[in-house]
Amino acid sequence: METPGVDSRVTGSAAGAELRWIGGRLLDATGKFLGSLSQIMTGEQMLHRVTPETSTSVEEPEIDYEGLPQGAATSTHMLAGSVAGIMEHCLMYPIDCVKTRMQSLHPEPGARYRNVMDALQQIVRTEGVWRPIRGVNVLAVGAGPAHALYFASYEKIKFSLSDAIHPGANSHFANGVAGCMATVLHDVIMNPAEVVKQRMQMFNSPYRGVLHCAASLLRHDGPAAFYRSFTTQLTMNVPFQALHFMTYEYLQELLNPHRQYNPSSHVVSGALAGALAAAITTPLDVCKTLLNTQEAQAIHVIRAEAAVGAASGVRHISGLGEAFRTVYRMGGAPAFFKGGQARIIYQMPSTAISWSVYEFFKYIITKRQHERRLRGDRDGDK
Repeated sequence: METPGVDSRVTGSAAGAELRWIGGRLLDATGKFLGSLSQIMTGEQMLHRVTPETSTSVEEPEIDYEGLPQGAATSTHMLAGSVAGIMEHCLMYPIDCVKTRMQSLHPEPGARYRNVMDALQQIVRTEGVWRPIRGVNVLAVGAGPAHALYFASYEKIKFSLSDAIHPGANSHFANGVAGCMATVLHDVIMNPAEVVKQRMQMFNSPYRGVLHCAASLLRHDGPAAFYRSFTTQLTMNVPFQALHFMTYEYLQELLNPHRQYNPSSHVVSGALAGALAAAITTPLDVCKTLLNTQEAQAIHVIRAEAAVGAASGVRHISGLGEAFRTVYRMGGAPAFFKGGQARIIYQMPSTAISWSVYEFFKYIITKRQHERRLRGDRDGDK
């Protein structure tokens, strides 16, 4: 349907072609996207001429929030990423608490749950309404800077690699590499917060608070305790984020091909990308939880086997290999998927929240920068 008041006739080689203006975008007769009306000219004549009944003002170019203003892009990504990360982790924290408990290899009688809802109900009923969010403060403190660095480095690396591999086009390889490299930087900051958080989430956790937990770990196990699961976290998060980002960008190509700000496409793409990546990497998440919590029953099994093997002095489970063997000994292959349902339920809304909030703040900040630049140009013309 053509917009009233728009003369779509053009000169030269395009003469006779029917052009349509829909939502500020120029389409040909077949519906193919050609560009913004305000940016396409033939000689000295603009493609869209306004009839006397309408305003004679020239349409301003649409804001391309994917192409952030030069010099302000990094701060925009960091601010948007920080807000997105804090909201994602804080809003979904009760489900994360349930996931940690359901991944226990030998849960105590009071911590055996049928499903996510049963777990939440039991925790609130027996331990109090605030128990599912115990330890959320340490995650909020870590998530802000971690996600700021995460999103800023992802966008910077993605655009640099995409321009080198396929100039002017999206590259799934660049998206995957950027996701992996951003994850390494993110995990350096988040790993200590993850360790404290999961210790606080355990059933019958002996710690009075976050500071007491951190101090106890430092006193008994030293600084290494905060990075005991770092290699496992990376082993899990690198493929997780590679799958996550590639799936998200692929779905964006299908649902939002012109890369405009579209909240519903960001929510759907983020949720599906998070669900797929979470399902595939659940076994590694079970191992990571074991390394972070150092479950007493699992350590007892390791000590018993060490005694049979004429070894002694085993104090903790260390490394992905040992964690993998311990999980298998205590529960077989099904143990690697403990808490899988909770993990997917956590990740779907979590990644949807993260992407939608991130894209929203990126759009708002970019729009304001764009408006300030236009005002500056007008003032300069005067």
